[in-house]
Amino acid sequence: MKTNELKQKIGFGILRLSALVILLILGTILYDIISKGIGVINWGFITEAPKQGMTAGGIWPAIVGTFLVTLITAAVAIPLGIFAAIYLNEYANQGKITRLIRMSIRNLAGVPSIVYGLFGLAFFVNILGLGTSVLSAGLTLGLMTLPVTITASEEALKAVPDAYRQGALALGASKWYSIRTNVLPHAIPGILTGTILGLARAAGETAPILFTGAAFFLPFLPKSLSSQFMALPYHLYIMATQHHDIAQVRPLAYGTALVLITLVLAMNLIAILLRFWLRKKKE
Repeated sequence: MKTNELKQKIGFGILRLSALVILLILGTILYDIISKGIGVINWGFITEAPKQGMTAGGIWPAIVGTFLVTLITAAVAIPLGIFAAIYLNEYANQGKITRLIRMSIRNLAGVPSIVYGLFGLAFFVNILGLGTSVLSAGLTLGLMTLPVTITASEEALKAVPDAYRQGALALGASKWYSIRTNVLPHAIPGILTGTILGLARAAGETAPILFTGAAFFLPFLPKSLSSQFMALPYHLYIMATQHHDIAQVRPLAYGTALVLITLVLAMNLIAILLRFWLRKKKE
């Protein structure tokens, strides 16, 4: 056997082993959560408010709060991220300043979420006077998701062949018209996938909403965007680490974790199905 073939087999073997180890770890975690949380999942758990100091009842206010915050996050991150990516990839001069902007955006994507939470507390809550609210939390998560959305959208735009642009321009179309009709339709699957994955990450974050609006115990729905709210990740954090009777609420904590994982997996599945459907439609 040649040396290169041996190296190739060893390399593929290491990759397969790594993938198997990751799948085993993931499967163990999912089995633990499902086996311990499925027993508390019922209609009442999903639709009722928490009762008796969160030792009974359900998680409906936390589900609604998570949904509202995610909607605001999407309203901030998606349009700003897509338009910023279009400008950087299609209009900006590809010089040192543009490369510096891209590097800064990628660095922002790696900033810990707790930093975004502190920024949201200082800027949205205190300086803008929005208070601890659904709006402050959504805007903070929107800023946190924005670098990921810009990066994913720009990579999707780069993947579109340049001939699509040149062909439209050669026929007399304006640059924006060629982008809107020739480039974006082919980039949308990648843009949507990256955007939804970013929103799924935001839906599971605890640190940013901890400082900007999430409440410890609030057994009713937020009345407006300026109200405090309950959220699934913060609710889970409290029950798993801060509750006065952790042993009693542990099954509820596992149930909450199962619901949160299901919501995140559903968002990821939506991203996969949208990408598949859009590719089929394009073909």
